[in-house]
Amino acid sequence: MSPTTDPASRSDGDEAAPALLEVDDLHLEFRGRSETAHVLNGVSYSVAAGETLAVLGESGSGKSVTAQAVMGIVDMPPGVITSGEIRLRGENLLDAPEQRRRDLRGETVAMIFQDALSALNPVYTVGFQIGEQFRLRRGMSWKDSRRRAVEMLDLVKIPNAAQRVKSYPHQFSGGMRQRAMIAMSLALEPDVVIADEPTTALDVTVQAQIMDLLTELQRERNMGMVLITHDLGVVADVADRIAVMYAGRIVEHADVHSLFRQPCHPYTISLMESMPRLDLRGQDLKTIKGLPPNLARIPPGCPFHPRCFRAESVCSEVDPELVTLPGGRSSACHFAEEMMTR
Repeated sequence: MSPTTDPASRSDGDEAAPALLEVDDLHLEFRGRSETAHVLNGVSYSVAAGETLAVLGESGSGKSVTAQAVMGIVDMPPGVITSGEIRLRGENLLDAPEQRRRDLRGETVAMIFQDALSALNPVYTVGFQIGEQFRLRRGMSWKDSRRRAVEMLDLVKIPNAAQRVKSYPHQFSGGMRQRAMIAMSLALEPDVVIADEPTTALDVTVQAQIMDLLTELQRERNMGMVLITHDLGVVADVADRIAVMYAGRIVEHADVHSLFRQPCHPYTISLMESMPRLDLRGQDLKTIKGLPPNLARIPPGCPFHPRCFRAESVCSEVDPELVTLPGGRSSACHFAEEMMTR
């Protein structure tokens, strides 16, 4: 799928802005001794400068693995990319030598990890870890790299940054660690940042602060952002477009307003109906029956059909293609057009 036909690269039917990052028909497997898990099955999406693409889905849908493939940090083996392309400013990263990919990480594309305590090295101060990038990539002295580390901590609104630069990760609160992780990821001013559930382990108040900080920095630097999350409330506030993933594939693409107004895939509908709502206080919360499929044994037909409220016989026999719908959106459902008019 080319960037000119990728429904994820358009919003409200308008002409797409040039994409910074393009994932095109990506297939990835994890090969074990007895079976192979088909983790990504033709994933395609793109993000442009200043744009936020939210990637939604249950755990195990392939959201984080796609991001790790972009960053080149999937363990291979057991991981194997069998086909597809990952283009960063038009350059196919899968054809690039490892040193080239290392040069691009942090400089052009960076990732904010879900668990900052695991991502940060516990035996070095936060200031050392942030400053290391300036020393290695910019050739700065220890003094200058320390100064830049303080500036980055100050940028992400960590109080008393000149002193906290000497602190170790365990000496920060969860919210402050996440801010430090953001500072490290954005230190070299990348064009694209991938935020992998950056607020999952934080309380609601801190979640809002972190997302406000990310969107403010994104606007200031005109970065493209891929936001991986399962929190529809966060998505509604910050996303421009949404890609919904299930069983290693994208099942729906739409701009945020269209998707919340009229989802066109049963999985998206089910996700939205499972959200707590103030107007349904006191009522039982809806759930999606069953469990996501074993990726080593994905059922024939549509992978969602065993859990789908709309499933018919064709759904267990024919795997629907991701088709373009009016308004520049798309859905991989046999009844997508019907759902647009319901």
